Amino acid sequence: MFFIIGLFFIKEAEAQGAYDISKIPADLLKDASTVVRYESQTYEVKNPGNAVYNYKIAVTLLNKSAEGASNMYEFYDKFSSVYNLKAALYDSKGNKVKEYKGSDFKDRSAVSNGSIYEDSRVKFLEFLYTSYPYTIEYSYSTDYSGIRFYPSWKPVSTWGSAIEKSEYTFTIPETMTFKYLKSTGLKTDSLKVKDKMQYRWSCEHVKALEYEPMSAGIANVSPWVTLAPNQFEYDNSKANIENWVSLGAWLYGLNNGAQVLPESVKVKVQSLIKGIASPKDKIKVLYNYLQSNTRYVGVQLGIGGYKPIAAEKVAAVNYGDCKALSNYMKALLMEAGIKSNLVVIGNDMPSLNKKFASLNQANHMILCVPLEKDTTWLECTSQFVPAGYIGNDNSDRTVLLVTEAGGKLAQTPYYSPANNYQKRVTKVNLDEEGAANINIETQYGFAQFEDNLRMTLIEPTEQRKRLMNSLSIPNMQITSFSFNQPDKGTAVLNEKVDLTASQILTKGGDKLFVTLNMTNRQENTVTPIEHRKTYFNVKYGYSDEDEIIYNIPKGYKVEFMPKDIVIESEFGKYTAKVVQKDNNLIYSRTKTINNKKYPPEKYNDYVAFSKKIYQADKQKGILAKIE
Repeated sequence: MFFIIGLFFIKEAEAQGAYDISKIPADLLKDASTVVRYESQTYEVKNPGNAVYNYKIAVTLLNKSAEGASNMYEFYDKFSSVYNLKAALYDSKGNKVKEYKGSDFKDRSAVSNGSIYEDSRVKFLEFLYTSYPYTIEYSYSTDYSGIRFYPSWKPVSTWGSAIEKSEYTFTIPETMTFKYLKSTGLKTDSLKVKDKMQYRWSCEHVKALEYEPMSAGIANVSPWVTLAPNQFEYDNSKANIENWVSLGAWLYGLNNGAQVLPESVKVKVQSLIKGIASPKDKIKVLYNYLQSNTRYVGVQLGIGGYKPIAAEKVAAVNYGDCKALSNYMKALLMEAGIKSNLVVIGNDMPSLNKKFASLNQANHMILCVPLEKDTTWLECTSQFVPAGYIGNDNSDRTVLLVTEAGGKLAQTPYYSPANNYQKRVTKVNLDEEGAANINIETQYGFAQFEDNLRMTLIEPTEQRKRLMNSLSIPNMQITSFSFNQPDKGTAVLNEKVDLTASQILTKGGDKLFVTLNMTNRQENTVTPIEHRKTYFNVKYGYSDEDEIIYNIPKGYKVEFMPKDIVIESEFGKYTAKVVQKDNNLIYSRTKTINNKKYPPEKYNDYVAFSKKIYQADKQKGILAKIE
C-alpha cells in the first residue's frame, strides 16, 4: 500500500515539473517570447458535412512581450459546438498554480466590427498572471455539423515563438478526397486505418524567429500545412470544389436569381441612364447612385456568408455587405443592359492559388464589368472611391469571376508606382532672419489618394493635428488648409496648406544654412540584418515628385549648393538637384520605389539604397551675406 502511494506521488511530482522552464533547451530560448512545449490537433472527417476537432496546447510565456498569448479563444456558430474545455496555469518551476473548469470559460457574441447580423460566438479564457515566466495549458473539442474548409496547421504563427513539439493528425474516409499544400521539406506520414486514411505532420525543436522589418511573411522558413475539401455540405448546400471552375459554379448557383429589382428602382435606373450612350458613363452614373443610397453593413449568417441578400431587399433597407452590394450593383447594371460578374477576392491577402481551389483564400467580393475594349472593376462597399478604382488591397490579385460557365480566374488591375503618386510644389518666402511664409500644394493619386482620403472624413481639429505630425517643418504654425477631390470620377485628391515658420534656417556667423528638402524627407533608415531569413517588400510602389522654391533673402547670395544626385537600383530611383533662377533657388526631388517581393539575401542591398536616400535628403545649401 505504501509502495503504491509512493509511486503516485512520484508520478504527480513528475507531472508537476513537466513545464519547468529549466527543461527548455537553451537554443529555443534565444529570441523567444513564447515556447510551445507541446501542441496537438486532430481533425477527423466523418462525412462531407460532419467532423470532430480536438486541440491541446501547453505554451510557456517568457516575458511581457508574450502577453498577447495569454488568452484562449475558440469560435463557433450554429453549425459547431465546443465542449471538454479544460485549462491550467503553471509557474516557472512547472508547479500547478490554478486549474480551470468549463464554467470558468466565458461565452460571448463574436460579431465583428461593421457587422449587424452574424451568428458567430466565442468561448474564451484570459489567464491573468504576471509572474513571468509561466506556462498555460488548455484543451477543447469541437463538433462540426457543417463544413466549408479544414483547419490548417501553422505551429509557428508569430515572431519570437519557439516550438518544442507540434503535431497535426488528419483523418478522412477513404471514399472521400481532399487536397493539401505544405512547406518545403515537410514530411507527410499516411496510414490506412480500417476504412479511413490518416495523415500526420509534425515538427520538433523549431527555433524562434527574430522580428524582421518589411517581412512578406514567415512561410518560407517555418513548417505549415493548408488543407481543403473537394466536397462539403454546409447549411443545406452541397458543393464540389475540386477546382476553381466547380467552386465558381457553386457560388453562381447560390447567387443566381438574386438580382430582381423593385419596379421603383427599375424606373430610377432608366431615368438615370436616359440619354447616355456610353456603357462606361452608365456604369459611373449607376455606381454613384449605389454610393449615394447604400452603406456597408456585414451580414454573416450560415450560407449567407456566401449567398448575398437579394437585390430587392437591399433596395428596401439601403444597406448590405460586400456580397449584397456587389450583387445589387450587378442588378442595377442588368437593368441598364450591361453584363457583369461577381468577383471572389482576398482583400489584403495573397492572390488565389491557381492550382488550389478553396474558400479560405478569399474574404471579400467586388464586381467586374467586362466591356468591349476594356474592363471596369468596382469596389461596391466604399461610398467615396471613384468607379474603376478598387483600392490597393484589391489590386494586382488573382481573383475568381463567378460566371454562368463556372469559376474563371482573372487578374485585377496593377497600380504602378507612377499611378500611386504624390506631386508637391512648395513656395517658401524667406526673410533675412530665416522666418518664412510657406505655401504647399500637393496632389495624391491612387494608393496615396486612398491613404489620404480619410483626411476628408475627419473633423478639422483632427485634420490640423495630423498635418502638424506629417510635416517636418520646424517652428511652424498652420494658418489655413483644405482638401479637395476635383473630379469624383478620378482617384485624385488635392491638398493645400498655408503656414508660417519662425525659424527654418540655421544661422552661423554671416551664413544661413538651408536644408533643401524641407517637406518630404526620409527621416530614418533601416538596420542591416545578417543572415536574414524571410522575403521582404513594401506595401505598394509609389512615386513622389517635389519642387521647393526658395527666394534668396535680401542681402544674401549663394555660397554653396550640392551637386545633382542620382541613386538608382532595382528597388527604385532617387534624384535631387537645385538650380538658381533669378533670385530663387529651385530644389527638385523625385523618389520612385518598386513594390516587388525580394529574397532575403537582397535586404542589405535595400538597406544601403535606403541609407543613401536618407543622407541625400539631409543635403544643405549655404547662403552668405553680401559684403
